[in-house]
Amino acid sequence: MEAERKSAALRFKVDDQWVELSESQIFKHPGGPVINQYAGSDATAIFHAFHAGSAKAYKQLSGIKKTQTLSEIESKELEAAVARRSDEVDINIAAYDISIEQEKKIVASFERLRQEVTARGWMEGAPLYCTWKIFESVILLAIVAALQYHGWYMSSALVLGLAWQQLGWIAHEYSHQQPFKNRETNDTIALILANFVQGLSRDWWKDKHNTHHAATNVVDQDGDIEVVPLFSFIPADLKKYKAPIEKFILRFIPYQHLYFTLALPLIRYSWVAQSILFAFTEQNSKYRVYRRNALGEQVALVAHWAVIAAQLYYLPDNWTRFWYFFVSQSLCGLLLGHVVTYSHNSVDKYPANSRILNNFACLQILTTRNMEPSRFIDWFWGGLNYQIEHHLFPTMPRCYLNDCSKLVKAFCKENGLEYLVDDYFTGYAYNLKQLEKIAELAEEQAREEVRAD
Repeated sequence: MEAERKSAALRFKVDDQWVELSESQIFKHPGGPVINQYAGSDATAIFHAFHAGSAKAYKQLSGIKKTQTLSEIESKELEAAVARRSDEVDINIAAYDISIEQEKKIVASFERLRQEVTARGWMEGAPLYCTWKIFESVILLAIVAALQYHGWYMSSALVLGLAWQQLGWIAHEYSHQQPFKNRETNDTIALILANFVQGLSRDWWKDKHNTHHAATNVVDQDGDIEVVPLFSFIPADLKKYKAPIEKFILRFIPYQHLYFTLALPLIRYSWVAQSILFAFTEQNSKYRVYRRNALGEQVALVAHWAVIAAQLYYLPDNWTRFWYFFVSQSLCGLLLGHVVTYSHNSVDKYPANSRILNNFACLQILTTRNMEPSRFIDWFWGGLNYQIEHHLFPTMPRCYLNDCSKLVKAFCKENGLEYLVDDYFTGYAYNLKQLEKIAELAEEQAREEVRAD
């Protein structure tokens, strides 16, 4: 029984102490399975990033540090194991080669930056700003209804796609606990904005997105870079095509950089399908938070699609209904997709067991590319053009990200880190280049298989 308990336990470092959580504690974690991403690593910075302003979380951490600290011998063994980690370079995979000594300096420097950002009040929330953003989206939805009422059906569908994109950014902010200190309030509003208004599961998004934040561009951990079978970003992906249909799709991977842009509208359809599957199996989850939320998630999704059905019913004919649905859904996918694929797909990935997980600042900065800002881009991209700052401080409202970027640039210069920021077409070209490298590898492997036959 003791061996089973040990194997199911989670060990990580926080505030220079190695602690251990039981399986029961892991399944009760309010954030779900994201906590597992830092097994055997230093979770100090990621804890601060995810729980800024949560007195309850810090109280629970204090109790864990008092009662569940590992022995000095066990701690030294884990430290030695971390120090032995090394990364192998491959196509689209970089090596984290910062020394332990330099890493400690960067970690200390980032803590000073975090304290300065906190002192400036940028982590206090911005409820009035977020309320204004909701009002903007309500205006867009009113325009949708007015255009449909007056018979401008395709114009209405186009504005609806834009409204869903903008509401997506706002739901994202509430899911990150940005507007209010009360997490229940944020989660409730996120449920309305995500599930009811957009038809996307809040809990599915948080499960997927929080893991992405915790282990950005880390192989086998960040689900955002695991897009097999339609695309492949790393060499190991090519080994995953085993089922007959997957092997058939593999024939198209040599051309993935050519059809990638055309596939962006599919993101909306994929997210809707994943949301429905997640929400309607949520009651069976091992994690208490998902079982508790299951009914609300399901009711809100059903209500969304009931409204969509009613809206389509009032269109004049089935042909118009089809095109209205297709245009609104596809445009939303395109408008979301060109943003969410820009910042990380264009940058190298890191191995699953990389030591970069112990350096939160480097993990986010080295795996993220910003988009050059402007007043329009700040609005259209929902502040996610400041992706580096958002990843370093995920609970920071977007209205502070521009000012924060100046401090982050200074931090990068001080610590010899490259701050990646480009215009859209340059960054998008890097994105396509990552796909093209694997496309060339897939084509080469296909030729070798033909020669072998």
